Amino acid sequence: MNNHATYLLAALSSIVALSVSPVFAAVDTPVSIWTDMSSYDHNSMITVQGKVANIRPGVDITIRVTNPLNNVVTVDQLKVNSDGTFQTTFNTSGLLWKLNGPYVIKATYGTQEVNNKVIVELTGEIPSTIQETACNENELSASGQCIPYSISGATVTGARLSTGTTSLIIELDANNDGGTISLDLPRSVIDAKMGGTDDQFFVLVNGEEADFDETTRSNTRTLSIMFPAGTEEIEIIGTFVVPEFGTIAVMILAVAIISIIAVSARSRLNVLPKY
Repeated sequence: MNNHATYLLAALSSIVALSVSPVFAAVDTPVSIWTDMSSYDHNSMITVQGKVANIRPGVDITIRVTNPLNNVVTVDQLKVNSDGTFQTTFNTSGLLWKLNGPYVIKATYGTQEVNNKVIVELTGEIPSTIQETACNENELSASGQCIPYSISGATVTGARLSTGTTSLIIELDANNDGGTISLDLPRSVIDAKMGGTDDQFFVLVNGEEADFDETTRSNTRTLSIMFPAGTEEIEIIGTFVVPEFGTIAVMILAVAIISIIAVSARSRLNVLPKY
């Protein structure tokens, strides 16, 4: 066999070796995450699975889903199994899943640096039940979000979420002492985190720091707050609040950008020298 034939055989052997190498051979990824499908409609269950390469005792996996406008849809915290795997499911039939387009499902293991993500697509007709959903009697309507609550000794007159102060602000008409409000705060709407673990909320009653009782669950944090007669405002401050940047805001921004471009173009034409 001459030298040319030898070189050709070696090259062919290398190509064959590369072609049979597994595409997903990387096993050193700190966090892997995948879904059972890549596309869903608005009445589906998304199964999310994953695995961590190095288990850290006592550290949970945080799963955060954002919609096509980059608004947070839901947040879930999961225990990692002894073999490093984790799994959860999400139902796409809720109000917060009403947009068509790409949804990012991100898994974070402890610190923000240890993360991975998968993107799924929601398509199809949006059910009228989703489009017309409103908050129930036992829910606060705060900047488009519904928050379950109960109250005694007062009436809620308004509520809003503030991304600037990462807080939920509740306006009250309190006539009696010994009033209490209990709120089931969805972690997807407002939460308090420090380094991936739960941190304390900061509660103000009429601008003064107040004590409260808390019960923590995987998807919600329930706060029970007492307030005196005459209370007008309760503010619950965390580290995260779902941003309110809906379709109307996007349209306004788009119109503003187009207007700026048009004005800039016209200004450039006006200063061009005329011959």
